[in-house]
Amino acid sequence: MINKESPIPMYYQIQEHIRENIKQKKWLMGEAIPSERILTEQFGVSRMTIRQAVQGLVDEGILMRKRGSGTYVSNEKVQQPLKEITSFTKLMEQRGMKASSNITVFSIRKPNEVEAEQLEINMSEDVYHIERIRLGDQIPIAIETSIVPCKLAEGLTNEDIQNSLYEFIEVKKGQALGEAKQSIEAIGASKRVAELLDLDIDSPILQIERVAILKTGSPFEYVRSQYAGSRFKFYL
Repeated sequence: MINKESPIPMYYQIQEHIRENIKQKKWLMGEAIPSERILTEQFGVSRMTIRQAVQGLVDEGILMRKRGSGTYVSNEKVQQPLKEITSFTKLMEQRGMKASSNITVFSIRKPNEVEAEQLEINMSEDVYHIERIRLGDQIPIAIETSIVPCKLAEGLTNEDIQNSLYEFIEVKKGQALGEAKQSIEAIGASKRVAELLDLDIDSPILQIERVAILKTGSPFEYVRSQYAGSRFKFYL
């Protein structure tokens, strides 16, 4: 199974074996892999070596852990281009996945200083505060917090948010989307984010801050999103 005399580390040989099993579809996407105990017996190595091999593949996004359940072969990552504004709903549709949202916050309030500056509005103006867990085929992909000026999205409802905010802006409000400015950084999942996205604490997260702008030049959304790194990637 593995060559203990080889200069190639045993954990790496085990990783290659796991990759081959996945490539040959012996282990299918979404299925649980054998337990640490079984893998330890199968490869004749220590449990620490198995943990090192598995953790490396988890870090790469090839495997994923589910709290209290085990380790699974990851589903194919959702990919989003960086060069254009794409709604989450349309992104899921393009990949043959069903998009849905769990709304955790939907309220009207005054913006803080950063939000007002990003949206180029006064702090006395009302904004919609929207927080959603975005899912693809019922798998949690991201937590998204959007701040939208009420004057640009008057009449916004729960149903609109469940479907697509961008579709509401384009279709119901008749506004064309323009460009966006965004930044991306890597962080570890906090306790709350880990719970909402069904991840381990400190799992890799892609944190995005974006200001979306209408064709008229008016910023209409300031959004902060946290994507599960094991289920999502951007490309340029």
